[in-house]
Amino acid sequence: MISRLLSRFGSIVRNEQKELNIAPVHHLDRAFKTATFGMGCFWGAESLYGGTRGVLRTTVGYAGGTKDQPTYRNLGDHTEVLEIDYDPTVISYQQLLHIFWNNHEYGLTTVIKRQYMSLILYHDDEQKQIAELSKAKEGKRRTPEVITTEIAPKRNFYPAEDYHQKYRLQGHRDLSETLNLNSKLLRTSYVATKLNGYLVGVGGVEQFKTEVDTMGLTPSQKEYCYHYIEKNEGQGLYC
Repeated sequence: MISRLLSRFGSIVRNEQKELNIAPVHHLDRAFKTATFGMGCFWGAESLYGGTRGVLRTTVGYAGGTKDQPTYRNLGDHTEVLEIDYDPTVISYQQLLHIFWNNHEYGLTTVIKRQYMSLILYHDDEQKQIAELSKAKEGKRRTPEVITTEIAPKRNFYPAEDYHQKYRLQGHRDLSETLNLNSKLLRTSYVATKLNGYLVGVGGVEQFKTEVDTMGLTPSQKEYCYHYIEKNEGQGLYC
């Protein structure tokens, strides 16, 4: 079924969008707060949080250092980080931190180069207090290991290059093209954020069913997504 769909996917979806008056939902008008975390390679972290209920937007980038306008090939003293816009009525900052502590690919208890270090950049005094208490609690739980995570104020953020944004979703070229993504939307799109997580199995099929109708997907786009979510559910993330 999916192979037959893929052969004419773009034209099928375009016809559905026109006939059913459906368009990808790139923005939800909801109040949000922002969290910024560094937890190793940012590709996996962006998928992990994108497939989490309550997360509205994710953007990968560079922060925490002093170099002006860093790039991936000229990072200076910055760290790869993920900026997360979330609905605090659905998910709390404490819950985001729980995901943070339990999903480092590396670097949580081992000192590594600054690019991939464990880092929490707080946006206000409340986040600072919550992060410091959470780190102390996590440190006790992991004894005798020592957590290397740094906690600092968020002073800058430079979005990464387009090819880093929604990296897993961009691997689904046919689907990505039907979402009408441009450089800005790769960083800000709600539907791109969610699919970048769900397509690699984060959240799973049952959770996807509860959110899919908020994304502005056509029947063929939904069928495509269900296929890959079922295929990848339960697999681990990687960079």
